[in-house]
Amino acid sequence: MTEKNHASLAIPARAPNEGPALPPRNVEWKRAKIALVIVLALLAIGAARTVVTDMLHNRSVAVRTQQNAQQYVNVVMPAQTDGGAETTLPGTLRGFVESPIYARATGYLLRWYVDIGARVKQGQLLADLDTPEIDQELAQAVAQRDQTASSLGLAKSSLDRWKQLRQRDAVSQQELDERQSTYNQDVANLAAADANVKRLRQLESFKRIVAPFAGVATQRNVDVGDLIDAGSGTSRALFALAQSDPLRVFVQLPQAYAQNVSIGQDVTVTQAELPGEQFHGKITHVSGAIDVPTRSLQIEVTLPNPDGRLRPGAYVQVALPAAAHARLLVHCSFARKARASRSWMRTDTYITRS
Repeated sequence: MTEKNHASLAIPARAPNEGPALPPRNVEWKRAKIALVIVLALLAIGAARTVVTDMLHNRSVAVRTQQNAQQYVNVVMPAQTDGGAETTLPGTLRGFVESPIYARATGYLLRWYVDIGARVKQGQLLADLDTPEIDQELAQAVAQRDQTASSLGLAKSSLDRWKQLRQRDAVSQQELDERQSTYNQDVANLAAADANVKRLRQLESFKRIVAPFAGVATQRNVDVGDLIDAGSGTSRALFALAQSDPLRVFVQLPQAYAQNVSIGQDVTVTQAELPGEQFHGKITHVSGAIDVPTRSLQIEVTLPNPDGRLRPGAYVQVALPAAAHARLLVHCSFARKARASRSWMRTDTYITRS
């Protein structure tokens, strides 16, 4: 470009060795201010957008939380049940009569005739004992009784003679009274000797161990040759018998149900080992007081067992009749909206009150 053209464009001419021409300083400051204003405006707009977004999000979360916290309940009027439910409680089977058999005489077991599981009749012989000491004591008591009887015979004849002599005034009344006293003493001695002989004979009869009632032998704890001690303090039982028909069922009834049972009510008994089978009995005894440690009432159920399906000592379940008064049944339906699935869920709750 020529200098003439530069002059027409108002561009000053420059020397050939100078660099490119720079814009004026005031123009640079003006451009810098414009750029700064634009940057600050963009930052302000971004900050305002962030604040507005957070506010809208918080408001949306609060509304959603309030909606999820609401529960919608539909409640119907309470209705009385028919009272046909049953109360099931654990029970224990026991024989109608159960007894351990102890020895009344001391000796050795000579032989036994009944083992466990055997059914016995009343009075049936269970075992025999050998009691040599009792035999010797009985023989000695019989000899002493005979000696006392002989002495009594002599005292009686002497008394008769002294009575005749007294009638003829041959002896004094004092001497006659002495003979009478001797006779009376011999009579008493003979009675004591007879009682001792009867006691030893009765004790000797205990050599035969017999069943006191009809039932089944549940235990046999001795064998031939065992030393048997008399009594039940420290000695062991020879046998154990139980009468299995009918059975007794003992149930501990909680205090809350104590007013709902009475004598004569029918109950149903079941056993887990006999599925599908039910046994029916009646309440025959009710304890007259609440047991303080357990706060329960003991009741007794008589249960027929003709076929022997149930065994004494077993654990059973006893279904007692329901309460006499009906309970109130309330059906409540709760509906709430799940947060995650955004779907409505319904929860049914049954509330009963006696």
